[in-house]
Parts: sequence; structure tokens; C-alpha cells
Amino acid sequence: MTVEHVATSGTFSLDGGTWEVENNVWLVGDRSEVLVIDAAHDADAIAEAVGDRRVVAVVCTHAHDDHVNQAPALADRFAAPILLNPAEAPLWEMTWPDRKPDRELVDGDLLRAGGVELRALVTPGHSPGSTCLYAPELGVLFSGDTLFQGGPGATGRSFSSFDTIISSITERLLSLPPGTEVRTGHGGSTSIGDEAPQLEEWIVRGH
Repeated sequence: MTVEHVATSGTFSLDGGTWEVENNVWLVGDRSEVLVIDAAHDADAIAEAVGDRRVVAVVCTHAHDDHVNQAPALADRFAAPILLNPAEAPLWEMTWPDRKPDRELVDGDLLRAGGVELRALVTPGHSPGSTCLYAPELGVLFSGDTLFQGGPGATGRSFSSFDTIISSITERLLSLPPGTEVRTGHGGSTSIGDEAPQLEEWIVRGH
């Protein structure tokens, strides 16, 4: 059972602005099959990391373009379904108006690859259907853009809400074991125990 990391670079566009970003792509599974979490920017680099393994699914934590811009390419290349929470449809359609995700990813869904089981935790706020993936046996949470080292994901743009993301983090994530590693959508990893004491500070500062 492994967690592998592919770092990719590109742009994120929303509300008329475009920003340079670096994304974390996560592969979870074993030597025969994997889940790909957030197929960002560089399909060839992700495919190289996958190798000859079966891709069980291309899972999207949310539908901002920097997290889904290679999802169809990877899905087609490996004959794998794209999974996304249905509340993300307005954002998905900005990037892929003529292609729909293959399956809905809803709260409590269990995804399995290579003996690893991940549970979908829907955590709206950064976007309407943002979804984290929790692997209890590994003690790992894949947080997408919901929780980062030092605070919640950004909520200053369309389809986002600071109050909602704070509720999601408080109710769904900070109740996980303190030792849970948090593998984020951008930047370095952290842990639930390191972030939980900062909650009040985030609420006061408002981001």
C-alpha cells in the first residue's frame, strides 16, 4: 500500500483572473492498481507515475480548473471513470462543457484500490461540493483545497463561503485522530493535530 506524489505546475482561472499554481497529484494503491486524486496540468507526468497499473478511478476533490484540467485525458488513457460530487457541476462545466463526470462522488462513498479504502467526506466551502478522502488504515486525509498547513482553503471567489468551510473543517475534519496526516492540494503536508489549535485564529482573521 503506497501513497505517491506527483507535483505539477500550470494555471488556475476563475472570475476573470488567472494565477500560476503548483498542484499536488496523489496516487493511492499498490503495485497493480491505483486511484488518481486531482489530475492536474500534466497528463504525461501522471501517466508515467501510474505506469502499467490499472487506474480504478480519477477522483476530483473539486472542479476548479487546476484540479480537473487533465481528468478526461487520464480517464481516456486508462479507461477509468471520473468521480466528482454533483454540486461541483457549475465549476466543472466551465472547463468541460461537453464532457460529464462518469460517476457521482457523494458523502460516505468508499473507494478501494490496492487494499486501501478511502471514505469520501463532503466538505463544502472552498467550492459547493469539495470532497476530502480519508484513509483510516493509512492515517491519511487527502484534503484537496479544504484544509492546508496554516488554514482553510480560499473562499474569496465565486461558489465559495468562509462560514461554510469553517463548519466543514470543524465538523468533518478536526474530529479525525490528531495524528492524521493531511495531504493537501497545494503546498506542504500537515496533520490534524497541528492545525486544530489554530481554528479560533482563522475565525478571527476571516480567511
